Order: sequence, then C-alpha cells, then structure tokens
Amino acid sequence: MAFSLKIMSIFVASLGVISFVLGVIAENNKPASGTPIVGKDVVICKYPSDPTVFLGYLATGFLMASTFVGYSSLFYPYKGKEVPKSAMFQNTTFSVFFNIAWLTGGFAAALLLWPTITEQLHLTHNIHYDLKTTCPTAKTGVLGGGAFLSLDSALLWLVTLMLANNAREDYFAENKVESMELTTAA
Repeated sequence: MAFSLKIMSIFVASLGVISFVLGVIAENNKPASGTPIVGKDVVICKYPSDPTVFLGYLATGFLMASTFVGYSSLFYPYKGKEVPKSAMFQNTTFSVFFNIAWLTGGFAAALLLWPTITEQLHLTHNIHYDLKTTCPTAKTGVLGGGAFLSLDSALLWLVTLMLANNAREDYFAENKVESMELTTAA
C-alpha cells in the first residue's frame, strides 16, 4: 500500500490525539496522596488502585509513535519520487519547524515520563522510616502539561509535513526548469 501525504497526516494527528487523551486521563486519575499506616518505627503508604502509571507509559508510547511517523513521513518517497534531505533543509521555515517539532516532542516525553516514573517509584517504594511522611504522589499538573505538549508536538509535525510538501514541490519545480534548460541548450 502506497502512503499518501493525507494518510500520513491522519496517522500523525491520530497518534498525537490519543497520546493527549491518555495523558489527560492519567492526570485526572492520579490520587492526591496515599494513606499512611503507622507501624513500629515505620510508615507504610497505601495508595488507591489507579491506572496512572500504565496510562502515562501508554501516552509516552503514542507520543513516540507520533514522532516516529511524523519524522518518517517527511522523507518518505511519495509517488516514488525521492527528495534529498539536503534539498529539504534548504528551506529555512522547514528547518525551523523541524527542530521545534523535535524539541517539543522531547519536552513532552520528559513531562510525561517524569511524573509517571515518580508515581511508579512511590507505589513500589512505599515503606518509609520517617514517621512524619505524608505518602506523597507525583507532582500535580506535570502529566497534564506533558499531554498538552504531546498534542502540540503532533500539530507541529503536521505543520512540518506541510512545509516538507512545499519543499518537495519547489525541488521538483526547480529540477524541471533545469532539465528544460539543459535540453533547449543542447
């Protein structure tokens, strides 16, 4: 099956929206804190069962899939016509949005993974020797911020894909003009 620009755009957008939705659901299901159970010289934190860790990792996976498909779609040889990467990066706007899309995806991954890993550590290391512990959870709002950045990343990959299409058209138009000049000169 040959991929078209439209199909690749739908893949990137869909994966980004799924990552966003999973991240927001993970943020909304995150418990405020655990319940401390005081024992002799130890506090055991009991946390309610919630899907935050699973949804956080799932949101990160969909973000990475969106980023992979977004990157791959830029240099895919649509209709069998390949464009050199150097020709694409001659377009300044494409280069700027390409780098911004990568950075946004990286920040989104960091903001999705940080609270997810922290929450997982809180759930697995729930025995504390400080009797004043309050059974903390991951920082509130960071996972939701990562979800929004995940959506932003997917949208920036879409903009970059449109700019890549413009760069492709410019490349083929320039090569057509050059080949016509060579044939008329001969």
